[in-house]
Amino acid sequence: MSQAVSVYSLFTDFDVSLFRAGKHFRLYEKLGAHTVVHEGKEGVYFAVWAPNAQTVSVVGNFNGWNPHSHPLYVRWDSSGIWEGFIGGIGLGEVYKYHIHTGSGEHLEKADPFALLSETPPRTASIVSTTWYQWDDEEWMRNRESHNALNRPFSVYEMHLGSWMRDPEEPERLLTYREIADRLVPYIREMGFTHVELLPVMEHPFYPSWGYQITGYFAASSRYGSAQDLMYLIESLHKQGIGVFLDWVPSHFPGDAHGLYKFDGSHLFEHEDPRKGFHPDWKSYIFNYGRNEVRSFLISNAFFWLDRYHVDGLRVDAVASMLYLDYSRQAGEWEPNVFGGRENLEAVSFLQEFNEAVYAHFPDVQTVAEESTSWPGVSRPTYGGGLGFGMKWMMGWMHDTLNYFKEDPINRKYHHDKMTFGTVYSFHENFMLPLSHDEVVHGKQSLVYKMPGDEWQKFANLRALYLYMYTFVGTKLLFMGAEFGQTSEWNVNQSLDWHLTQYAPHLGIQHFVRDLNRVYKDTPALYEKGFSPDGFQWIEYGDRDNGVFAFVRRGERPSEEVLVVLHLTPVVRDYRIGVPASGTWEIILNSDEELYYGSGIQQHAVQAEDIPWMNCEMSITIKLPPLGGFILKRV
Repeated sequence: MSQAVSVYSLFTDFDVSLFRAGKHFRLYEKLGAHTVVHEGKEGVYFAVWAPNAQTVSVVGNFNGWNPHSHPLYVRWDSSGIWEGFIGGIGLGEVYKYHIHTGSGEHLEKADPFALLSETPPRTASIVSTTWYQWDDEEWMRNRESHNALNRPFSVYEMHLGSWMRDPEEPERLLTYREIADRLVPYIREMGFTHVELLPVMEHPFYPSWGYQITGYFAASSRYGSAQDLMYLIESLHKQGIGVFLDWVPSHFPGDAHGLYKFDGSHLFEHEDPRKGFHPDWKSYIFNYGRNEVRSFLISNAFFWLDRYHVDGLRVDAVASMLYLDYSRQAGEWEPNVFGGRENLEAVSFLQEFNEAVYAHFPDVQTVAEESTSWPGVSRPTYGGGLGFGMKWMMGWMHDTLNYFKEDPINRKYHHDKMTFGTVYSFHENFMLPLSHDEVVHGKQSLVYKMPGDEWQKFANLRALYLYMYTFVGTKLLFMGAEFGQTSEWNVNQSLDWHLTQYAPHLGIQHFVRDLNRVYKDTPALYEKGFSPDGFQWIEYGDRDNGVFAFVRRGERPSEEVLVVLHLTPVVRDYRIGVPASGTWEIILNSDEELYYGSGIQQHAVQAEDIPWMNCEMSITIKLPPLGGFILKRV
C-alpha cells in the first residue's frame, strides 16, 4: 500500500537559485518522478513547478485518482516547486498531477518531466527510468571526428512510424527495436553518415508528425520504452552512424493535459497572445523571457544529448521564433523595445542554448531550420551570431527544385537559379535539405516534380542528387527519395518499398548508395564545404546548352575534382576547361546503365594544352543526356 506524502527534496538551495535564474540545465535530475529510498522505504519522489497553484497532489491508480489523498508540499523559498515522497510505489506507476488553481479550477496535468507516457490517446505519465547499459563507447570517444564541420555529413531524414511496416500488419507501428534491426543494415549499405529522426518526443496527435509535443522528456511510447530507443541509437553508433533529433522549442499544443495553462496561468507560454499564440499551427509559443522556461528548454536539449547519446539537434521553425510579426498582419504584433520586429528574448534564448550545448557537449552539432536571411545564424555568439553549427539552405532548395521542374527547353530562362546560390553560399555553414516538407501537401514526390517521360524523370532526379552531393555544404535527404518514391509521403503508411524491384527505382537506389560512397571517399567534396576556397566555377553561363561545371577542392589541391552537369536531353560533345594537366578519370557517372541511365560510356580523358574557360588546359568529353560526371585527376 502507498503511504502518505513525506517531506523530502532533491533540490538544494543552489539548484533553486539556478532554476530561478534560468541557469539550471539539468532539471531532469530534480523535477519529475524519481524512484528513491527515503528513511529505509522505497518509493517515488515527485516534484513539479506550479507557482500559481493553490494545491498540488499526485493522483493515480495507486490512490484511486483521489485528489485529496496525496498532496505535495510547496517549498518555502517562493520557487513555486511542489514536492514530496510517496512510499510503496515504484516504476510503472501511472499518475498525473491534480492542480487546484488560483482561480478555483481543478486540472489534471501530465508531468512535464515524465520519462514515459501512456500510449496515446491515453495521456497519463508513467514512473520510469532512463537507466541503460550503453555499449557505444568507441563511437562516443571518437564522435568529434565524425561530427566535425570538415567531415562528411550525408543525413537520412526519417519518420519512425512511416519508414517501414510489417506487410502482414500494415496498421501496426514497428517498435524501436524492430526498426533498429531493419534500419541499421540499410543505412550502412546505403552509406549515409547520419540519421535524423523527426520528433520522437511524446505527442498526442500522430498526424502532427511529432511536432505538437506534450511530453518533452518522454520518448514516444508508440514504439516502446526509453531503453528501446536507446538500443536503436546504440545500434546505429556501433555501425559508425550518427543520430540527430528534431527538436521543437518553438511551440506546443493546447491539449488539456499538456503545458498550456499548466497551473491555471500562462506558465510556459507568453501571456500576450500577440507573442504567445501561433496563428499557423494554432499552438502556443514559449515565454523565452521567463528564466524558468529557459531552464526547462535548455534542460530538455541537454537531456537528449546526455541520457540518449544523441549527436545533434535540428531545431525546428527557428524563423517563427525570431520574428514578432511571423505570420501576423499589421496590428497583430507588438514591436520590441527598439521598435523592431525581432524577438529579442528568443534571440537571447537561442544564443544561450547554443552556448550551453557546445560548452557541455563540444562534439555535437546544432542545426537551424531558418528560412529567412537572418544574419549569422551559424556564426559565433561572441560576434552577434546565433551560434548554430549549421543552417538549412532553404533558398538553394527552392531555386534548385524550381529549375529542375522546368522542361529542359525552358531551362535557359531559369539558368541563374542554379548559380545564384554561390552569391551567398559562404555566409553561413549551410546544409542542403531535400526534406519531408517538399513531398507533402500536394507538392508531389521529388521524382514527380521532374519533367518528361519516366526515363527523363529519373535521369533528372539523378542529376539533381549529383548536384546536391557535389555542391558546397552538407547534405540531407528524406526517406523514400533514395529510391524514387512516386507518391507523396503519407504518415499513416509505410514507404513503397516494393518499388525497388523495378529498374528505375533500383537504379536510383544504387546511384544514391554510390554517391554516398564517392562523397565520403573524396575529401575535396567535404573538407572545405563552408569555404570559398573549396569551390570554383568553370562554366556557369552556358544557358543554351544547360551545362554547368565547377571544381571542388579540399586540404590537398592535388585531390581536386571536376563536376560537370548537362541538363538537356541530348548527347553533346563538349570542351571544358580543367584546372590542371594530366588524365581526368570519371569516378561517378549518373548515366550508367546500373542506374537506369542510357549507358553513354567514357572513363578517362587526357587534358590538352588548349586554353578554355579561363583555364590553361581543357578536355573534350561526351556529355550524356540529363546527366553528369565527377572527374578526378590521376
